[in-house]
Amino acid sequence: QVHLVESGGGSVQPGGSLRLSCSASRSIFSIYNMGWYRQAPGKQREFVAGISHYGNINYADSVKGRFTISRDNAKRTVYLQMNSLKPEDTSVYICTAGSGPLGDYWGQGTQVTVSS
Repeated sequence: QVHLVESGGGSVQPGGSLRLSCSASRSIFSIYNMGWYRQAPGKQREFVAGISHYGNINYADSVKGRFTISRDNAKRTVYLQMNSLKPEDTSVYICTAGSGPLGDYWGQGTQVTVSS
């Protein structure tokens, strides 16, 4: 079992920045693919960014150029740096891990609100 705990959410004005963190419980973190999804009220969960265990990165088109995903295997933590935030980025951001495709394990999520 892998436990994922997110932190770093909050409220920010449009154009602002936040950095989310997701810490994993197991030492085999380094071989897991990691990622972030988000889910807004009344909407389906959507992919935001992913990083494979060897460092290959993918982003949703809606966040390309604004968000950056990274990982620190020694700290068993994956990060999501979010810049130039927009009101439409408001959502619960959820960390996920997978030994293959993402989705084997999910965190509880952290709320991000972008509003003036």
